[in-house]
Amino acid sequence: MDERIDPTKIKRIAINTGGGDAPGLNAVIRAATLAALERGWEVYGIRHGYRGLIDAQEFVSLTADSVHGITHLGGTILGTANKGNPFEFPTKRADGEVEVTDISDTVVRTFHEKKLDALVCIGGDGSLRIAQKFINKGMPIIGVPKTIDNDLSGTVITFGFDTAVTTATEAIDKLHSTAEAHERVMVVEVMGRYAGWIALESGISGTADVILIPEIPFDMEKVAEKIKRREASGRHFSIVVVAEGAKPIGGHLMTRGPKEAGREVLLGGAGQYVAGEIARLTGKETRSLVLGHLQRGGGPTTFDRLLGLRFGTAAIRALADGQINVMVALDPPRVKTIPLTKAIETMKAVPLDSDVVLTARSLDICLGD
Repeated sequence: MDERIDPTKIKRIAINTGGGDAPGLNAVIRAATLAALERGWEVYGIRHGYRGLIDAQEFVSLTADSVHGITHLGGTILGTANKGNPFEFPTKRADGEVEVTDISDTVVRTFHEKKLDALVCIGGDGSLRIAQKFINKGMPIIGVPKTIDNDLSGTVITFGFDTAVTTATEAIDKLHSTAEAHERVMVVEVMGRYAGWIALESGISGTADVILIPEIPFDMEKVAEKIKRREASGRHFSIVVVAEGAKPIGGHLMTRGPKEAGREVLLGGAGQYVAGEIARLTGKETRSLVLGHLQRGGGPTTFDRLLGLRFGTAAIRALADGQINVMVALDPPRVKTIPLTKAIETMKAVPLDSDVVLTARSLDICLGD
């Protein structure tokens, strides 16, 4: 497939945001919109993922006025969705049962009917995998990496991650005083389905005593030993950080409810499980807290604002250079482009020999192994 486009023929582009929201989305939208308008292109927003290419009412014009003053805002002015994959679209039958159908051809047809020349797709692993399928159907796409989990390959960091880690670290900081006052073990569950970046970086920064991540299946006996050692040394409280995707040795992801059509299974229960086991094995009073969507909310940090603005303008520069079917990526000190296929071919997990893991071990933080 030809991976180039004639930039002189670009007249109209669209932007969409898919998957879970992340602080910095509005910064990307503003940057991409203004950079495209500067080149004389028309810019449209597709509301709620790909829905705007199914329902014309979800297709909105983006102007300098409509993106004014949104850089510092959390969420996304376009809305987002982590279900409704056009290739596995859930529809109700007459008997009330839900069946999955492929309506991707409808999306492609609407894309051409709207006379769009390219789509800027802002999303994480799931959204960009959908984008690659549309590339295979002939849609020119530029990807922008968005995920608080920081698990996309090809980019040193994704926007939204820094804000999520900052939020988690601040929460862990606040738990120290109450844990010490009551001589309790506090277990904090943070996001991180397949990668433990948030748990690891917030846990180290928040001086946690135990950090459990998906990359290292944990042994509860080892966790209990760490807490007992602290107890014996006169430290009668402990802080445990658990990624939602962490699992015991030989165990499985902990989920809540069955998988819904067109979306990933919902995770939940890892923190509660660990808290229960700690109480059973140590006799310590233990409490668990799930930070959940607090990590997605609020305005982006300075780092995420700037990264979002850099990514948004870089996406338009790539199009203006004739590039398509690529993803912008941070390769300090520059933002570059890589083939979208390279970005989604593997999940970016925490390397077990990384200096971050070695730092945790050097600080005598238990990783459950």
